[in-house]
Amino acid sequence: MNKEALKGVRIADFSWVWAGPYSTLLLSFMGAEVIKIESKKRIDQTRQGSITTGDDFEGFNASPIFNNANLNKKSISLDLKSPKGVELAKRIVAESDVVVENMRAGVMDKLGLGYKDLVKVKPDIIMISSSGFGSSGPYGHYAGYAPIFASFGGLAYLTGYEGGEPNTMSGVMDLRVGTLSAYATLAALLHRQKTGEGQYIDLSSSECVSSLIGSELMEYTMNGTSPNRCGNQDAIMAPHNVYRCKGDDKWISIAVGSDEEWQALKGAMGNPAWAEDEKYDGMFGRWQNRAELDQHMTEWTMGYADYDLMHLLQDAGVAAMPSFCAEEILSDPHVKARGKLLEVEHPVMGKKVVISPPWKMSETPATIRKASPLLGENNEEVFCGLLGMSKDEFQTLVSEEVIY
Repeated sequence: MNKEALKGVRIADFSWVWAGPYSTLLLSFMGAEVIKIESKKRIDQTRQGSITTGDDFEGFNASPIFNNANLNKKSISLDLKSPKGVELAKRIVAESDVVVENMRAGVMDKLGLGYKDLVKVKPDIIMISSSGFGSSGPYGHYAGYAPIFASFGGLAYLTGYEGGEPNTMSGVMDLRVGTLSAYATLAALLHRQKTGEGQYIDLSSSECVSSLIGSELMEYTMNGTSPNRCGNQDAIMAPHNVYRCKGDDKWISIAVGSDEEWQALKGAMGNPAWAEDEKYDGMFGRWQNRAELDQHMTEWTMGYADYDLMHLLQDAGVAAMPSFCAEEILSDPHVKARGKLLEVEHPVMGKKVVISPPWKMSETPATIRKASPLLGENNEEVFCGLLGMSKDEFQTLVSEEVIY
């Protein structure tokens, strides 16, 4: 019998775009019931177009990116700017364990759905607000998306090639924020299980990003130096880069972290004469001469197909892996063997391949139970089933565009 770690936990999900939905996606993998509270008056951006490619979709139910970020969830449509809509949202919260939202700080309070409002209807509710800069401080009311989090958090400044502009890495930041949001939610659920106490979690997306650069911040506080961009280079290891291989736009990542691995790499290369130069002896010597070392490495890697070179180097004990595009990920034998790709049936898009949960637990395995919901797909189930609303009342609220 399949056991789910969060079975019985219900989440009222007011979040949108990527960071919040990714958080509740992770929790849904563990069995949590997630009710996504949407509105036709405020369509989730990822229902309308791809935030990675800029492509538009036909209708609000044909978005691959929305489907991947909202697997397992239910969807209701509710006008939160109407008093009746707010009261219905509170009734859903009263039947929930967790509230998740990632609107600009203060928006939920203005709607009458802030923590001080919701704790009145559910005293032990856990609410997490994931905003760009947190709810306090002079920037608390500022707007932000992933590039803004990366910039203010300090990671964008460190990312990119030497002499080039900072790289904001876009949606990767949202996924980091969503992961830490899920982590904080699990900690709050554990605390409530022990004490019966709910709590409010004020999460700053930009501070989530800053948590990734602790060593760089320490470098400044201790030595007064602020690290800069260095492309694919490492502060210690060399070679440490992505090298061109045989074929069109084919690359391989190689990283050597010890003298033993360097000797293994030399052996795999056939112990070329240039590699015996004493300037490459020791990790610091290789790092000092990394530009010239990379030139030698590229001349060698260009003679190999990426997969062939991966096997050659891995067999020798050297960390190496091709730089995969989407097509290569989907066709890779290791990815398939791990069951990383699953097929779900979507009512509009048909059968679609999705990425399975990134962990495997022996006793409480993560699961994908259904495709993403259509907009408002579960209105009747939630309002008439969970809240006990009559069919007549339900139809009246639909006609009034409260349920909309």
